[in-house]
Amino acid sequence: MLKRILSLCMMMAATLVASAQSTNRDLAQEKMKKAIELMDNGQIEPSIALLEEAIKLDPDEPTYTYEIGYAKYLGKDYKAAIKIMKDMIKKKNGFPGVYQLLGNSYDLTGDPEKAIDTYEKGLKEFPNAGNLYLEMGVMQMSAKKDNNKAIQYFEAGVKAAPKHSSNYYWLGKLFCNSDSQVWGMLYGEIFMNIERGSKRTEEMSKLLYLTYKSGIQFNDTGMLVRFSHHNIILLDPKAMEKDPALLMKKLMPYGTKVYELELTLAAAAEKHIDLASLHRIRENFLEGYYKNGHALKYPNLLFDYQLKVKQNGHLEAYNYWLLSRGDGEEFANWKAANEGKWGDFIRWFQQNPMEVSGENVFFRGQYL
Repeated sequence: MLKRILSLCMMMAATLVASAQSTNRDLAQEKMKKAIELMDNGQIEPSIALLEEAIKLDPDEPTYTYEIGYAKYLGKDYKAAIKIMKDMIKKKNGFPGVYQLLGNSYDLTGDPEKAIDTYEKGLKEFPNAGNLYLEMGVMQMSAKKDNNKAIQYFEAGVKAAPKHSSNYYWLGKLFCNSDSQVWGMLYGEIFMNIERGSKRTEEMSKLLYLTYKSGIQFNDTGMLVRFSHHNIILLDPKAMEKDPALLMKKLMPYGTKVYELELTLAAAAEKHIDLASLHRIRENFLEGYYKNGHALKYPNLLFDYQLKVKQNGHLEAYNYWLLSRGDGEEFANWKAANEGKWGDFIRWFQQNPMEVSGENVFFRGQYL
């Protein structure tokens, strides 16, 4: 009987301890939530005080320490942020965000080489960290002035972390402003589906519209479609050195013999580019892509999603949404005349996002 009473007492004590830990953790989480709100409003020191209280309540959770480092970073105390992040890594409490913040802090103190070294170390530890591929790509653009190398990192980020939108964002921008716009059109639209409703989404909407407008040109004698002219942007410079003709042969057919060809056929009846004509062109392109068997040789989650949108009766509204920032007045007029169609699309769109995963992803390397 005594043993049973002792066992019951021990069980009750353990339950009370667990309950207290849970309560402390909940309180700590609430303090962190409030601290982040203060941070977002520029109240750095009060946010740090709350985070220090959270650490006392839940000392085994490294996120509070990271948030203190982030608060220091926001307050432009980069040396303090560096010290905190280095201590976290030394104590084996590092995670991708820690390496990202440490590298960013080094960059802002004028040491891009240390920043790059930090991101590289982070990628060795976390090879699927999309945010670290992003930072490596950005550093290649800003510090090294090497857009080709940046593209390699952004595309590696897409492969490693398909749902991380920022890598698609930069790929869309870089390619749409290159001689290989075809890839920018694909990456940019995927980006808009992953990251909806942001300022960057609006920026990409306008960029896609302008790229269509520059890539499909009409004159007195006919039409010129150019989305894949001159050289390619390399996947791997070493591969180009070994056999430049072979790599060109592999990458060019999709841009010239599939994308441009189908766009040319799709736009054959048009005389100018606006939102209405682009909807018709995109609808014709989609039909031709599947009818002519390209989806079998070059499967693409973007076109599969467009087909799903069309089958549910929303392709027109989707196309107007996608390119709306290219001509705000035309979009507003269309929307005013199609309120029911727009409302139905938005409801469907919210419930049926593009499904991106490790198995359902697009990157240029798939077409080699």
